Amino acid sequence: QLQLVESGGGLVQPGGSLRLSCVASGFTVDYYAIGWFRQAPGKEREGVSCISSSGSSTKYADSVKGRFTISRDNAKNTVYLQMNSLKPEDTAVYYCAAHSTSSCSGYVSTVRYDYWGQGTQVTVSS
Repeated sequence: QLQLVESGGGLVQPGGSLRLSCVASGFTVDYYAIGWFRQAPGKEREGVSCISSSGSSTKYADSVKGRFTISRDNAKNTVYLQMNSLKPEDTAVYYCAAHSTSSCSGYVSTVRYDYWGQGTQVTVSS
């Protein structure tokens, strides 16, 4: 069964950090660009970050630049999202998704992606 599984979410105070993981099973992520998305209650799902299949190219939404870092370990079939200096407005369900091209071009478009995880909740609150 082809699937992505996110983990690492939780409750954190403003200014804190979390690292999300996205593990693929049933396929190898080596040839896939991986995107991270988030969806807050009552809002549309938005693209947060993307990493190309080789890891040589990354993209970030303006709202997270300088605070979030995406990385991948193809040997572990895993992509990470390190989130620092978290703000209450980062509260959302975070999803990873795999797209069967090497590039992050147009990464914010959800229809590009072939596989999605079930999401992990991130809550930033004091």
